[in-house]
Amino acid sequence: MGAKSKESKHRDQIFSALNVSIDGLDLAEKLSIITPAKAAFGTVGVVLKMIRVRIILCCEGSLWVDNVYTGYDDQ
Repeated sequence: MGAKSKESKHRDQIFSALNVSIDGLDLAEKLSIITPAKAAFGTVGVVLKMIRVRIILCCEGSLWVDNVYTGYDDQ
């Protein structure tokens, strides 16, 4: 298995986790009856959507950067 396919698989896993998290927060926001909780769920959902867009731009768009470390201690 080449390095490109491992990177692609890892990126797909990240997108999947982000999508599930975003969907869960959207659902929690809709179901919540507590106003501050709705605001918190909405805000966190927006932040996760921004992270998802940034990953797309960095990995697939014109903003590709070779030396970006997303793990702890450059892992």
